[in-house]
Amino acid sequence: MLGVHNDKLSSCPSNPNCVCSDSTDEKHYIEPYRLKVEPYQGWEALKEVISSLPRTRIISASSHYLHAEARSRIFRFVDDLEFQLRPRQGIIAVRSAARLGYYDFGVNRSRIEKIRHKLRAREVLQSIPESQ
Repeated sequence: MLGVHNDKLSSCPSNPNCVCSDSTDEKHYIEPYRLKVEPYQGWEALKEVISSLPRTRIISASSHYLHAEARSRIFRFVDDLEFQLRPRQGIIAVRSAARLGYYDFGVNRSRIEKIRHKLRAREVLQSIPESQ
């Protein structure tokens, strides 16, 4: 299930092939992107980073929601990436989930962290999550 529901990204299924900053359980939870720039500047930088990723294409993008598909190199499996800009909170909520299968060997978590690293290199995100 994709999209924003009740102002949040969809919950992860019980499978360990999904991460989401709106998850309440530790297995699926991942920190949102905490912006250190104006929200819409960060949103534009995110779109540029997503567009630069190999085998990844933006399917839809609005002023507050972005859906992209990432394909694995060998088997061409599709993972869904979702982002929701929350300007009042100064964050971008994140979700990355495999469409098929049960286990993803940490690929979705790794992908979200690689994007975070690229955004930090552009000085768009805070260096350390606020909660720490």
